[in-house]
Amino acid sequence: MARISAETRARNEEAVRAAMDRLLKGDLPPGGSCDLKTLAAEAGVTRTAFYPKKNRDGTTRPGPYQHLAEEFERRLRTLQEAGEILDPRIAQIERLKAKVAELKERLAQRDETVAELTTFKELAVSRLAAQHDEIVRLREQATALGNVRHLPAARPGTAPYGSCS
Repeated sequence: MARISAETRARNEEAVRAAMDRLLKGDLPPGGSCDLKTLAAEAGVTRTAFYPKKNRDGTTRPGPYQHLAEEFERRLRTLQEAGEILDPRIAQIERLKAKVAELKERLAQRDETVAELTTFKELAVSRLAAQHDEIVRLREQATALGNVRHLPAARPGTAPYGSCS
């Protein structure tokens, strides 16, 4: 692989720094994110230039723009720690995670309410059944004793017994 001239390297570093500033300001290309791959594509350099290289003897040496990759990651981490989210997809994921947590909480509350209402309904139906059984038993008892007098049915248009009207 041919070595690049100092002038080309300086031009590439300027392009990387300009692309870094754009990405860190949130100006992301369509389909891109705030990462080294997008940085390399925006600067017009190969992504491998951001990573360490191996010499023929097996030792490693820094990549030509590895210092810029480290600077980019450091600045990105600083912004993220400050609470700024540059990538709209990450912001959307965070919003959706918050919405899911809220919906889970609402669902848990709703499940609790349904359980309470089910218990209440079972208790109410049980009480109604017990009251019905008591009414049936009392009617049968009254019929068996024969000492209950039936009141005459009210005529239409008249007030019931004991009314003040």
